[in-house]
Amino acid sequence: CWKDLKSGFDVAIEGGSVMGLSLVSIGVIALFALIEVFKRVFSFESSEVMFEAIAGYGLGGSSIALFGRVGGGIYTKAADVGADLSGKNDYGLEEDDYRNPACIADNVGDNVGDIAGMGADLFGSFAESTCAALVLASSSPDLDNRWCSLMYPV
Repeated sequence: CWKDLKSGFDVAIEGGSVMGLSLVSIGVIALFALIEVFKRVFSFESSEVMFEAIAGYGLGGSSIALFGRVGGGIYTKAADVGADLSGKNDYGLEEDDYRNPACIADNVGDNVGDIAGMGADLFGSFAESTCAALVLASSSPDLDNRWCSLMYPV
């Protein structure tokens, strides 16, 4: 990443692609499994009622995103304050000095807060929009009881 801008951009694009594709593919597999379990275990009056019940998946994704973001932010701030206090007060080091061992905790906190928090936000947005599309597709008479109603969110 330190050679030139292109190398850093390539690493960022590849890392973001892995995160986005794996998160969305796991989310689609989990949603498909949830739909199949609901079909086999519960008896609903119509597919519209079933997909309205599955809309809770989106709400759960949003809740997890909230806790992931808040938890990452708390860890980030705690590590940052600890690194700054330890380095400045005990050893007279500047902020983010490589000789400060607590700087590693600060960098880990930044990664947890930024990467995991953004991944949680991405999952929350994905789950909400997919479940909203499923509810819309199930309530549409043109898409009811056809395979294309499941393909509508994709």
